[in-house]
Amino acid sequence: MLILASNSPRRKQLMTLAGWDFAVVPAQIDEAVLPGELPAAYVLRLARAKASAAREKMAVAQDGDLVVAADTAVVDAHTQADGKTRFTILGKPADAAQAEDMLRSLRGRMHQVYTAVAVSPVRADEQAPVKMVSEVSVSDVYMREYSDQELLVYIASGDPMDKAGAYAIQHPGFRPVERLEGCYANVMGLPLCSLARLLALFGVPAQSDIFQACQQAFGILCPITGQALDGTGIAPL
Repeated sequence: MLILASNSPRRKQLMTLAGWDFAVVPAQIDEAVLPGELPAAYVLRLARAKASAAREKMAVAQDGDLVVAADTAVVDAHTQADGKTRFTILGKPADAAQAEDMLRSLRGRMHQVYTAVAVSPVRADEQAPVKMVSEVSVSDVYMREYSDQELLVYIASGDPMDKAGAYAIQHPGFRPVERLEGCYANVMGLPLCSLARLLALFGVPAQSDIFQACQQAFGILCPITGQALDGTGIAPL
């Protein structure tokens, strides 16, 4: 059995697309960014912490049960006068004003979305400590020049309030993204091909054709076909 350490509707939708049977055990952790922490290190730390927190909540577990955890950050990068790059990690907006600030900042520009996935057995092997594997995926997201009116209508819908960066790539009305380089599911919060590689290490295969399932569900042509499942260009951490 797979245990998803998240109550996110998007992550549950994506797990279902891949055909995995799973239960949900949400993990609550402190998501504050540490001083000087870079985006990849941040999402990786949180995904691993969520996996550990969910594992500790499991009073009853079967041999072979695996925890799946993920963390996603929208990252806005700016080049400073000294030539160094400053990364701003955008979490979920606290209110409508913050959502508006985020969406105005991202409009017409490229930013990146980082998602870390961590997989761990619920029960430790008698001869070894609990093994945890993890990986970070990054997508380049180019936002369109949506109007002020579109922005305000979207905020009024309430949809941005539980989304990192204050938007959902898949929203049918707002459609904020002009183009994407990388994994679409990664921007939604769970890169399925990355997760499939990690689960395969534990002998758990995907139960459906992930490429086909994504493309049919979201009406997209995967821009990284031929790279995603074998991990080309994605470094395990």
